[in-house]
Amino acid sequence: MALLNNEKDVLPLSSISELLSAKIRTLKMYEDKRLLPLKNNTIKKLYSINDIKIIAFVHYLANIKKINSNGIIYILEMIEKNMDEKNRNDFLDIIENKLENISENEIQDLESF
Repeated sequence: MALLNNEKDVLPLSSISELLSAKIRTLKMYEDKRLLPLKNNTIKKLYSINDIKIIAFVHYLANIKKINSNGIIYILEMIEKNMDEKNRNDFLDIIENKLENISENEIQDLESF
């Protein structure tokens, strides 16, 4: 059995919006503001599992922590420039675990927003 490749681009934004319980329009806005990982394929943009972790983190920062796009860009640049790949992946795993534990009230607040 082959191991999963977390770097392979396989999911469109529509699938990611379902995974995150986010509106596709919100994710497209993040894309327009250059908050999502850049993709070269212009016909149909696909994202990897590792990209989804970043997208979930961006969604958390924007909607739960209410950080504006410039602040999110700064945070993402700090992560990219100051962490090697292993530490960045460990950090994103920690964030993923914390996001899974967000309370139901916070999720409902997001949906009503």
